Amino acid sequence: MKWYLKVLNQYSDFNGRARRKEYWMFFLFNALFSLLAIMLDNFFGIEDPRYGYGFFYVVYKLAMLIPHLAVIVRRLHDVGKSGKFLFIVLIPVIGVIWIFILLISDGESGNNKYGPSPKYVNPLS
Repeated sequence: MKWYLKVLNQYSDFNGRARRKEYWMFFLFNALFSLLAIMLDNFFGIEDPRYGYGFFYVVYKLAMLIPHLAVIVRRLHDVGKSGKFLFIVLIPVIGVIWIFILLISDGESGNNKYGPSPKYVNPLS
């Protein structure tokens, strides 16, 4: 949960680097909270029957859009890529696979042009 809160605290910070653990823990909690929002929509009967989600889900996803983009950009910085590299997802199929591979790759050890490695600056967290 601390990784999720760390991303929320840095919601508009597109500079620096994010560890692999930071991104994937945020991804996990984001998925869980998204499911919770869908369940709330269903419980209150405000879901759109065509999609299965409604108001709570849409509001939550819109609130998480900027933090999610920020942590992805910081994750790309950790593997030595520019944030502009995110646009590679616009290439059908191959782009999504390529970004996924970068997101699961270990970051560069030591410093790169985006700053020191967060994994080796504070390795116990």
